[in-house]
Amino acid sequence: MRSSKDFFRPLAVGAPQPVTEIPARPSRAIHFFDPSNEKMAAKIPQMVGTVDVLLGNLEDAVKADNKEAARAGLVRIAKDTDFGPTQLWTRINALDSPWVLDDLTTLVTEIGDKLDVIMVPKVQGAEDIHYIDRILAQLEARAGLDRPILVHAILETARGVANVEEICGASPRMQGLSLGPADLAADRRMKTTRVGGGHPGYLVRQDPDAETPDAPRATFQQDLWHYTIARMVDACAMHGIYPYYGPFGDIADVTACEDQFRNAFLLGCVGTWSLHPKQIEIANRVFAPSVEDIRHAREVVAAMGDGTGAVMLNGKMEDDASLKQCLVMVELAEQLSRIDPNLKAQYDAISTDSEV
Repeated sequence: MRSSKDFFRPLAVGAPQPVTEIPARPSRAIHFFDPSNEKMAAKIPQMVGTVDVLLGNLEDAVKADNKEAARAGLVRIAKDTDFGPTQLWTRINALDSPWVLDDLTTLVTEIGDKLDVIMVPKVQGAEDIHYIDRILAQLEARAGLDRPILVHAILETARGVANVEEICGASPRMQGLSLGPADLAADRRMKTTRVGGGHPGYLVRQDPDAETPDAPRATFQQDLWHYTIARMVDACAMHGIYPYYGPFGDIADVTACEDQFRNAFLLGCVGTWSLHPKQIEIANRVFAPSVEDIRHAREVVAAMGDGTGAVMLNGKMEDDASLKQCLVMVELAEQLSRIDPNLKAQYDAISTDSEV
């Protein structure tokens, strides 16, 4: 058994001190790119500042023959690019793959000072995070890094979902979790071939009308991922880390993509993956509170004073619980305003409107 006193001590001599709190950095869209694709890599410098997170992908979407090229490409891009306000993440290969050790030793020692987060696929339990935790500490000490690289786990197996609470609490490095719907669907033997999103066969049907029982009855499509996302959100909130929706594979269906992103946002997710530039705009819009929501939240905060009691505002009762909800929205708006000039202008205009 590990003493709680040891939890925030470095796991290697000379490694940086573990963080005691994960910083709240906006990450509405985690945009994936293949560093071995020269055309895609050439666009990265121009994308800095347009997306919260750029992620160099080394795993499933990269063919086996391109693994080394992708790793080398990511090193080159990281060294040549000033990322400014944009975070740089990477998704390494699976822990049981022949490439993962080279991923870690190369990336941490050569560009560890540029990497914010390492995303680990197919995490099964806390033991996977413990393995990564120790290796990263050793490599950080070798590289002389002065801050720890954070870890993000993807839930892609039934066992991972069953162990989600212990995964979240496995290391001070844990930054967050993402839903991996395609691999999770396969592992669960779900009967869908879609990458995220709903399914027309997963539905509820309106009760029959007593007078016309044979009349057509309306159906309503359900969300296949509601339970998993909600469980993931709870586990992350419990441990002070951040939940994310994962990929939405139907690039052309921007309407359904926006719906799925908004469902995740309302449930508590802070961001999502972007597989195509058109999804960045959707994510940036959906994972930011609307002007109307911020206007209402600020009104509640102003009306509640010290936060005790209850007030009537626009015909609705607002109390301590309402205030807590509104403070979440106001805090997020402040964080986004620091990195997004357009949102800052929209949120700042609310105060002007209120004063007129």
